[in-house]
Amino acid sequence: MICSNNMIFRPDHVLKTVLVGLLVAGSTACSAPEQSAPPAEMARQALSAGDGLGAEVILRQMLADGTPRRDVAAFLGQAELQQGALREARKWLGGADFAAADQARGFHMLGRLEMAEGRLPQAGQAFDNALKFSPDDPELWVDIGRLRYRGGEQAQAVEASLHAARLGPKNAAALQFRGQLVRDAQGMQASIPWFEAALEVTPDDVALLGDYAATLGEMGHARTALERTRQMLALAPRNGRALYIQAVIAARAGKFDLARNLLARSGDYGRQMPAGMLLSAIIDLENGNFASAAQTLDLLQAQQPGNTRIRNLLARSLSLGGNHRELVHRFGSTQPHQSMPPYLATLVGRSYEILGDRENAAPFLDHAALRANSALGLLEGGPDTDPDGMSDLANAADAVLRVRTLISEGRSQAAIEGASDMLLRNPGSADAMGLAGDAYLSANQPARALELYQQAGRIRQLWPLGRRMVHAHIALGRDEDALHLLQRALLDQPSNTEAAVMLAGMEAARGDYSRAQMVLGHALLHGRSRDPDVMSSWAWAMAQNGDGQSAGPAMMAAYRLQRMNRVSTARLGQLLAADPRQSQQARALLNKAAKLPTGS
Repeated sequence: MICSNNMIFRPDHVLKTVLVGLLVAGSTACSAPEQSAPPAEMARQALSAGDGLGAEVILRQMLADGTPRRDVAAFLGQAELQQGALREARKWLGGADFAAADQARGFHMLGRLEMAEGRLPQAGQAFDNALKFSPDDPELWVDIGRLRYRGGEQAQAVEASLHAARLGPKNAAALQFRGQLVRDAQGMQASIPWFEAALEVTPDDVALLGDYAATLGEMGHARTALERTRQMLALAPRNGRALYIQAVIAARAGKFDLARNLLARSGDYGRQMPAGMLLSAIIDLENGNFASAAQTLDLLQAQQPGNTRIRNLLARSLSLGGNHRELVHRFGSTQPHQSMPPYLATLVGRSYEILGDRENAAPFLDHAALRANSALGLLEGGPDTDPDGMSDLANAADAVLRVRTLISEGRSQAAIEGASDMLLRNPGSADAMGLAGDAYLSANQPARALELYQQAGRIRQLWPLGRRMVHAHIALGRDEDALHLLQRALLDQPSNTEAAVMLAGMEAARGDYSRAQMVLGHALLHGRSRDPDVMSSWAWAMAQNGDGQSAGPAMMAAYRLQRMNRVSTARLGQLLAADPRQSQQARALLNKAAKLPTGS
């Protein structure tokens, strides 16, 4: 047998047990290297470094040398967890037979195992047992916080993250978790110091680098984000998350071929992760592969039937691909529901028009016009939904769906009662707070809605919640507060073109066309260059700023994007009317616009 102290083993889980056995057996035949620490300490060091396999080799040798099972059970369970071998970890942790000195570690690892297998109540019991032996372990409090977050107790998760950070001001796991929650509640910029502090402790932590790079990318700091992803790949050359982040950055820069190549190399991120699949579909849309985009989005919609963005993109891919019969079959088989988003209604209406069915097109286009400024983007209730059976609900997903059905049907008081009941049963859930806010906003009680939104925002302030807060402020006559929210959202996430369009609309409404033009130009550069409404609004702002020479060609470009768009058609006619030489064409366009449905 040839032995080497420098040999590196990278077995998969199928061969791991055999190879570990060979390593343990081989260690008795080879002359052992001089050791600077006892085996137990070496195993601890390997676990701290994330080397589960190396720790397992040492621990199994200890077993072979006569160390009692209970003295290594907690450590072997942790080693298996680090390698993703949950079944093997169960063999060591499931009996909860740990040495007295290892009770805290053993129950902590058992809690991680239960959480990884989705057994949340059992995970909570294990963590409670671990707390009896180690109440001041910051990493234990991090896992308790993650458990609470997964269980819908998000306010309690925030408390746990704060406690973990107080206990471990130099603990990377505590700092990372706090950064993740700060990012949700306070925005990207506020989370950066937490991630940077964690990286000072563990600069080569690949998962931590991934959080930092993703956050920088969302903030528009592409160059710095790319530097961090390259650092990730230097540490882990096949890291799928690093390649995925690079693909997102490339796509935002318009380099779709490069984005496709990077995504293909990212492994499961491109093939199975919803975010990667969505990026793949967007790349296909930009490259004109509409059928491929529709196929991917169809799979995603089956996984996430309530995701409005996926549904809208699927409709767009069908529209751009000329599959208008399929589009109206999927989304226009009934009259437009109150909860149908304006964008989707517009696409359905335009498809009906292209098919020559103006009668069916009209209600969808009219619905789009009426709903364009609605405060809520509601989920639709399924055909078998019984809005009155609130007390019989078994899970939160059904509760959310039924409350939203009540809102969409105009039964605001019943929606308030249902949402309040859900909030009573889940007092720490940001989702429950937001849902209750929706119910109150639908009942024309914006002050109470805003109060609930702000409570939810202290836990997790993602853009859908921010959009609702904007509408609540406007309903209360607080336009300046609404403007401030939109400005903050756009500063924090430059790719948020919906916030940009809303901000531009408010600036235009108060007569500041200069700022409106600037913000709309930003939206065009960040993915809305093919949106006729955004393009025509940008051109109109130019005209109001006195730049008619540039406004005319821009408005013509908007008109050519969608010749049946009523707004861009009318605006082009108005611009041409200012030139006597264009009066005939202007009258033709204005007459055409007058005959188009209101929502087109």
